[in-house]
Amino acid sequence: MKSITINGSKRESVGKKATKALRNAGQVPCVLYGGDAKPLHFATEEISFNKLVYTADVHTVKIKFDDGDKFNAILQDIQFHPVTDAILHVDFYQISEDKPITMEIPIHTEGIARGVKNGGVLRYNLRRLKVRGLANELPDYITADVTKLKIGQKLYVTEVADESFEIQHPDNTVICQVRTSRNIVAIEDEDEDEVPADEVPATEAEEAAAVKEGGEN
Repeated sequence: MKSITINGSKRESVGKKATKALRNAGQVPCVLYGGDAKPLHFATEEISFNKLVYTADVHTVKIKFDDGDKFNAILQDIQFHPVTDAILHVDFYQISEDKPITMEIPIHTEGIARGVKNGGVLRYNLRRLKVRGLANELPDYITADVTKLKIGQKLYVTEVADESFEIQHPDNTVICQVRTSRNIVAIEDEDEDEVPADEVPATEAEEAAAVKEGGEN
């Protein structure tokens, strides 16, 4: 999984006045949880979150401090201003190589569903999948092959299972499904082989015309 580096400054003052001063200076107050010690309070520039928050991709985070300390973490929670959408506060959770973590990984569909080719519409029930595993083994995204889906069929989470992670959803959870379009009545008959044009039975009119032409000759 890809990692993003954020440079932070540890802070001792965590009161309302100190927090307000940080925000006025374009800084975001943050907390790092999950370590052996007590939660670590720090601040970083709001621009540091552009590649972490405003993207469909998922990343781990390497937090570097002025004193040389480094921590690997994941984004756990984020608070936005209800009007301006400015980032108000961010929580991180420290991770290690030997301890599994739970994350939501994006789902990327692959192929064109057979049902879509026959007039159906692919509907998504999930865009992200909650999984648990070691951070260095989790993928950037999970691939879901929809090629074989016919109209009325569904793709379940069990069909994207992988040894590198454990899916945190019930087995009957649907990722996506193909439904009939409202404007198109689709008929699926893929199981039958297409008949070549020269082997299609002639209609009665065509047969009569052929007999008449043969008689004239």
